Amino acid sequence: QKLADDVYGREAPSKIVTVAYGEEITLADYLFAGKTTIVDFYSEYCPPCVSIGPVLEKLVEGREDLAIVKVDINRPGRQGIDWESPAAQQFKLRSIPHFQIYGPDGGLVAEGDQAVQMLIGWTQGGQ
Repeated sequence: QKLADDVYGREAPSKIVTVAYGEEITLADYLFAGKTTIVDFYSEYCPPCVSIGPVLEKLVEGREDLAIVKVDINRPGRQGIDWESPAAQQFKLRSIPHFQIYGPDGGLVAEGDQAVQMLIGWTQGGQ
């Protein structure tokens, strides 16, 4: 399992990366070694996805232990949420935003509602 530090050398260029653009991906290739990685499945055509983005980015800016991988499920040129994209199909997405949280070791810690509860706790100042 390759983590982002392997992909980018010792230091990833940013704690926030956007990947997929509708295509299938190997998510493990984009997780940040040594950090808790929030995976945010989104589409620019999803108003809740757009509004939560800055909240997550602000959270990550203030925490050295967190990183975000934004998975854009829309293929280029598609209007509306691209539920038929390879990325949406690969992760069996039926609603977005959808979150997964991976621990510093790359293991899945939470997904869906459980991940949302963790994120709410963090944005309210919890660890």
